[in-house]
Amino acid sequence: MPRSTSMKKKIRSYASDTLTVDYDASRCIHAAECVHGLPSVFDPGRRPWIAAEGASRDELAAVIERCPTGALKYTPRDGGAAEPVPATNCVRVVKDGPLHVTGCLRVALPGGDVLEETRVALCRCGRSANKPFCDNSHASGAFADPGRVPEGSLKDGALDDGAALHITLAENGPILLRGPLEVRGAEAAAETGVGGALCRCGHSANKPFCDGSHARAGFVSE
Repeated sequence: MPRSTSMKKKIRSYASDTLTVDYDASRCIHAAECVHGLPSVFDPGRRPWIAAEGASRDELAAVIERCPTGALKYTPRDGGAAEPVPATNCVRVVKDGPLHVTGCLRVALPGGDVLEETRVALCRCGRSANKPFCDNSHASGAFADPGRVPEGSLKDGALDDGAALHITLAENGPILLRGPLEVRGAEAAAETGVGGALCRCGHSANKPFCDGSHARAGFVSE
């Protein structure tokens, strides 16, 4: 998918005969799906830490697609298929952690950048230094939330699988969603709809949805 080039990034690339693996350190929260999935390729104790030639194309692609933040991506070099775009846009609420979002995503950032993504991890504790993305500040800030999904907080409408989910940020306010999606809780309960507002200040009493607490808490973010 196209990627914005005007953001400040820390991207490094590692190539095999079949794939180029891109790693964006600014998005990594050390979920370790890569390390556990293919330790022969992804070894943080080695330099360079990614040995893209250490696994088959299919093995490498499958593990990269498990990265919840989009810090790892791949580009085919052999004419093979690019990363598939999930048919359903999904927000997964992580217990005591961020929002893992997958699908056909359009993320509008302050300053005008629009990122076209399939995987992002969005901050919901309000403390990340890399907003709107998670940087693991929920752990050091002792953010606690069971990840339940209350009913009736998404806009009703016809779900169109394959349509993009547009993600924008209200200044000093919530994450705004427009497009078909489902929100899944840590206990697998799900809500579906065509839009809504997700808390990103960490203070809502209706998490993961916004209840206006950002105003009372004095939350500040572009």
